[in-house]
Amino acid sequence: MFKRIASDALGFSDIGEIIDPKDYDKVDADDYVMHEDNEKIFFLIKSKTDEYCFTNVALIHLDGTTAISKKRLLKRYSYHEHMISDVMLETAGTVDLDAEIKFQMGKTAYSIDVKKNQIEHLKDLYKALYTISSIQRDNSHYYRFAERSVELASNTVHRSTSSTTLETQFKEINQHAFDWLHLARDAYCRKDFSDIFEKYINN
Repeated sequence: MFKRIASDALGFSDIGEIIDPKDYDKVDADDYVMHEDNEKIFFLIKSKTDEYCFTNVALIHLDGTTAISKKRLLKRYSYHEHMISDVMLETAGTVDLDAEIKFQMGKTAYSIDVKKNQIEHLKDLYKALYTISSIQRDNSHYYRFAERSVELASNTVHRSTSSTTLETQFKEINQHAFDWLHLARDAYCRKDFSDIFEKYINN
């Protein structure tokens, strides 16, 4: 018991291990993957307290407080609701036991330690997260452009419309704006990044 508590205090127990795909069904996070909706695990890191499961649509984090507690808090961060940013990879030094990947998921900052002999696999995750972050950032700009475009078009039509046809025009403009933004959201609020993970994650 003392060794396990000491390990927690020194931080060694937080060093994660990248799980082989053939063992995904043996970890707890797999129970929360929505296989019924074609959600698929592409990368999984497990430490004594936590599991970090990267699927094609979300990060599933099973958050444990200590290695001797069985309580876990399930957190799900879908990519279309939580932008990834500040992706960084810290390689291990000569005496270090671990490498580290850091990123921001929405408002939540993550810093995950992984065994340094698995650095090559961790580089693959870095590439995938960095690419997703870039796509999300660009799509956010495009969606704002779409919002601004429909706003400008609406204002222009409104100024050129007579009062007798205002109600009819308003209904038409409102419907067109809704359809336009709906299409823009489908185009620029991407939910599934399977192709990115398949490109960079070399299982």
